[in-house]
Amino acid sequence: MVTNLYLIRHGEGSYQVEMIVPGMKGDTGLSPLGRQQAERLRERLKGTAEIKADVLIASNLARARQTAEIIAPALGLPVILDEEVQEMRPGEADGLTFQQAEQKYGKYPDYRQKPFATHAPGSENWPEFTLRAVSALERITREYAGKNIVVVCHGGVIDASMVYFFGLSGTVPPRVIFNTHNTSITHWRRGRIESMPDTWQMMSYNDTMHLRGLKRGQTINWTELSGTTDTGRDQMAQPIPTEEEEEAAENQ
Repeated sequence: MVTNLYLIRHGEGSYQVEMIVPGMKGDTGLSPLGRQQAERLRERLKGTAEIKADVLIASNLARARQTAEIIAPALGLPVILDEEVQEMRPGEADGLTFQQAEQKYGKYPDYRQKPFATHAPGSENWPEFTLRAVSALERITREYAGKNIVVVCHGGVIDASMVYFFGLSGTVPPRVIFNTHNTSITHWRRGRIESMPDTWQMMSYNDTMHLRGLKRGQTINWTELSGTTDTGRDQMAQPIPTEEEEEAAENQ
């Protein structure tokens, strides 16, 4: 049984332009550029039919919901809203400008140094957010096991997927910094690989091919690209024998 999980970050939000803390109050949806990004993704998914989705789930924050609504016709599915795949919740800073929030509550915590710190009353700290996000991914992938799942969510949730599937600590943020782009596709696949047990693989990360040429008004003929064929089944990489292993084999 194979499960495919496609995590799509929302298009650019108006909050990114207006510098507003984007909770349920401050998130007013996509910017004009964000809508263009989502439309480009819709045209890609429609032209290539590369994702044969069985379910389309979205965060109920406006920027993610609107992105999902724009791409839904290409997938032929209704949007199921799920508040558990929201971005880190900002508490009482929601709706303030970034400058106002900093003046009122101070700078955002450095979660690598103080992972249990919160920024404003009612906001989440890093472990609380990670636990919520990975619990949601576990629930969704268990409920739709063996299906092709699309989740339109947020950069932080995609960061959390790295924590979950790579088995990293959820107490502090990873030492590496993920820079997940708007409307990018991250593809995880779960299934058996030759003699290995059922496991998750990252198939792709930060795929934004549909945004190429956007600023220049160039378009991509996705129907032509969809005609490309797979050249064959990928084989697992084989470890290179160490010198000690080679010497031992020669002496047998």
